[in-house]
Amino acid sequence: MKKISALLISALALVTACKIPQKTTSVSLANGGKVWSSLWQQRSAEYKALCFQAYNIARLRLDEAVKQPGSKPLALVTDIDETALDNSPYDAMRAANNQEYDAATWKAWTAKAECDTVPGAPAFFKYAASKGVSVFYITNRDEDERTGTLKNLQRYGFPNADNEHLILKTSSSSKESRRQQVLSKYNIVLLCGDNLLDFDVLYDNHPAEQNREQVTQRLMQQFGSRYIIIPNPSYGDWEGALFNFNYKLTPAQKDSVIKAHLKTDRQ
Repeated sequence: MKKISALLISALALVTACKIPQKTTSVSLANGGKVWSSLWQQRSAEYKALCFQAYNIARLRLDEAVKQPGSKPLALVTDIDETALDNSPYDAMRAANNQEYDAATWKAWTAKAECDTVPGAPAFFKYAASKGVSVFYITNRDEDERTGTLKNLQRYGFPNADNEHLILKTSSSSKESRRQQVLSKYNIVLLCGDNLLDFDVLYDNHPAEQNREQVTQRLMQQFGSRYIIIPNPSYGDWEGALFNFNYKLTPAQKDSVIKAHLKTDRQ
C-alpha cells in the first residue's frame, strides 16, 4: 500500500510539474542580433575569408611600403579587440542572457587572457615585424587591463607585445593623440581596425550616421590602401551612432529605434 501511495504521489508531482509554465527569458532585438553576430564570427567560413582578405591586402600594402623607406623607421598601428583578438565569447555570453555591456564583467573577461585570435592577424603582424616594421597596439582598453592584454598577445606570439608598444586609453576614447605620439618617431604605413575611430580623427566626437557616411565617402581611397578594416557586426561606433550615442537607452527603447530604422519588405 505504501509503495502504491508513493508511486501515486510521484506521478502527481510529475504531472503538476509539467503543468507549471516554465519561465523563459525574452531576448531583445538588439541582443538577439548580437547572438547571431557572435555565432557568425565563431562559426562562419565567410567571416574567416573576409579577415584573410583584409590581411592579405595588408601584406601587399606593406610590401609596397617597405620599398620606399624614408627618414623615419616604419610602423603600423593596430587596434586589438576584433582586429587582433576575438572577444565573441564575452559578447555572446552577455547577449544570450539579454544583458548589456558591463565594464566589470568585461574586465573580468580580459583579465583571463583567453581571447582567441582574429583569423590572419598573428601571421600578418609577425610578417610585418620580419620586414622591420614596428607594431603598435593602440586600444581603448583601460590601464588596469594592461597585464591581461599583454599576456593574451604574448600567448599567441604577437610581435612587440610589450609596454612600449601597447598604448592604452587614458582620458579620451579618441586615438588621434596616441597616433601622433607614434608619428613623432615613426612613419605609419598602415592602420588596422574594426571601428572607423581606429583610423582617422574625422570620426572623433561621436559624429551622426550621416556624417560618418560622408566622411567614409571622402576617405574611400584610403580603405584597402592605408586603412585595413576588419568586419565586426557586434558592436562599435556604428551602433552608437544608430542610438545617437545615448548609452542609457533600455533594451525596449533600442528595439524601437531598430524597428524605426530597419528596411523591411511589405507583404
